[in-house]
Amino acid sequence: MAKQRVAVDVGGTFTDVCVFDEDARSIRVTKVPSTPDDPMRAVLSGVERGGIDLSEVSLFSHGTTVATNALITRNFQPAAMVTTTGFRDVIEIRDGTKDDLWDAYHDVSPPYIRRRDRFEVPERIDYAGHVVKPLDETEARRVAALLRKRGARTVAVCFVNSYANPAHEIRMREILERELPGVAISTSAEILPEIFEHDRFNTTVANAVLAPLVSGYVNRLAEELSAGGYRGDLLLLHSGGGSMTPRMVERYPVRLAASGIAAGAIAARHVAAQCGYANAIGLDMGGTSTDIALVHGGELRVTKEWSVEYGYPIIFPSIEVLTIGAGGGSIAHLDEAGSLRNGPQSAGASPGPACYGTGGTEPTNSDANLVLNRLGTALAGGAKVLSPELAENALRDQVAQPLGLTIEESASAVLRVANANMADAVRLISIRRGYDPRDFALIAFGGAGGLHGAEVARELNIPTVVVPPNPGVTSALGCLLVDIRHDLSAMFDAVGDEADVEEFENAFAGLEAEASARLRHEGVNAEDGVLQRTVSMRYLGQWRSLTVKCGSGPDALREAIELFHEQHEREYSFRRDETPVQIYQLGLTAIGVTPKPVVAPHEVTPGAAPTAQQNRKVYFEGTGWVDTPVHDRAALPAGCRLTGPAVIEQLDSTTVVPPDARVEIDEWLNIRIHLTEA
Repeated sequence: MAKQRVAVDVGGTFTDVCVFDEDARSIRVTKVPSTPDDPMRAVLSGVERGGIDLSEVSLFSHGTTVATNALITRNFQPAAMVTTTGFRDVIEIRDGTKDDLWDAYHDVSPPYIRRRDRFEVPERIDYAGHVVKPLDETEARRVAALLRKRGARTVAVCFVNSYANPAHEIRMREILERELPGVAISTSAEILPEIFEHDRFNTTVANAVLAPLVSGYVNRLAEELSAGGYRGDLLLLHSGGGSMTPRMVERYPVRLAASGIAAGAIAARHVAAQCGYANAIGLDMGGTSTDIALVHGGELRVTKEWSVEYGYPIIFPSIEVLTIGAGGGSIAHLDEAGSLRNGPQSAGASPGPACYGTGGTEPTNSDANLVLNRLGTALAGGAKVLSPELAENALRDQVAQPLGLTIEESASAVLRVANANMADAVRLISIRRGYDPRDFALIAFGGAGGLHGAEVARELNIPTVVVPPNPGVTSALGCLLVDIRHDLSAMFDAVGDEADVEEFENAFAGLEAEASARLRHEGVNAEDGVLQRTVSMRYLGQWRSLTVKCGSGPDALREAIELFHEQHEREYSFRRDETPVQIYQLGLTAIGVTPKPVVAPHEVTPGAAPTAQQNRKVYFEGTGWVDTPVHDRAALPAGCRLTGPAVIEQLDSTTVVPPDARVEIDEWLNIRIHLTEA
């Protein structure tokens, strides 16, 4: 019997491997350097270094950045788009907005498919789904022949109003499949059957350009794992917080476009629930960036408005994660006005921070932490030796001397700017949404989360910080906590009080039939399938909508409308019960429940007195150099308590406890830092 579950999360600097032993109910972890040119090499290297026998693995889950990186680098195979005559430039015109409204010389990136590779075919369906002009099949075959001659490897079929009637797209697909055998074809009616052609076309185009790359990577990895003895399905974490098998990835590769960042958010929710916090903010600070997610009432916020590059939306439900350029490798620099900035530029894995001694010369957050003795001179159990001298040189030359500061002051300033950037990002995802950060716990993880978590929390008056047992690989743990998940939607235009309840239920029944078919295709047993309904609504006359949960039965719609009023008041500070509510869209989430790892709690020894492995001087803002005990985290038992200042070191991370903070180690071996109020 297979006794292990394995999760692998590929990051920009390291690839993390998390192994759960079902018999011992314990977790072990390992890290290997990422291989951006071929991420699969790092995955297999992590399996080898972790001593994993694939024949004893019952589940292999993987969070990947392959799709994200492909959209950023635009390293696509030859792609084409076929659309209705007159709609060739929808994805280039976009919605007319810019990410920097006041910069007249800055424009967004070009579309994923060039204009020369976008082709028109005569056809037209109106808003109600009636055929106005039949598909010109002669022209369709001519376009197919031209695509074959050009060597297209993937095609996006995007006809206007196909969400109301997909017949023409289906026929176009049949023609392309006959003329272009082996070519990946994505139709907008299948990928996103929704109104607003800009959103639908762009999502379909992103799906098309990713299809050959992502499915190729996923299938190669699945074959390698199978050759090594793994007998189950490879599960791929997708942006919505669920997982997909390679069979579904071939159809919907665009769902992996935010795979990597979703894992950390899921892990943050798990840690918060384990500690009894219904409200929590996840702060996942790695080497290049920080991902921030909000958990309210035990649930993660989900958004349908996101993109990898501004101007090219991907309209699939995604866990709402705010990513900023603040990581251990973020570079401190002076702007044109001489002000100190931090990130978003990063030293990354190569050349790395100056203290790594691998060619980097610019000061980073890691260099600042090292100079202030918050970080030891060895990382990953001694695998990486850091040079304080190189860190000091970088800070002196590029920060301290230009600003007339001492080395300590410059390093402290670098960290204050980084912490302020992260605190501002937390405000955006909490206060801007109507949530008070003081009502939340901060779950700090990632390789650098423990170094900065307490000071970010203090700036926001968050009372408690939780650092998980293995913060550097917590995102990989998130991959073990997800279910198979699919999100479906259908347009439904009606005013709430006037909606036909039977028609409403029939529309959901159609979605549920499709959802059940997808779960069966994934090999999910009927008893493990869960279907969850949502309805998108807005006050009559509004443009933007809010999505709320919806039950079933004769009172479901009325209850959903009341929930809409409540959510609208929380997010926008007002409600209008007398205004008619318009139903805009129906949504259905299909979940195939997978087994979750249950880690055995540790016996609590109240009042256990920790013994520091050494003491060293550590610099704290406002206090200066303080004699600080340095603890080995493995030597801190459940129930242990201590008072800051303190530094807690482990293989994959370091946690800094500021003066006057209180620390307790709970039964799950989480570090809970309780801060005095500012």
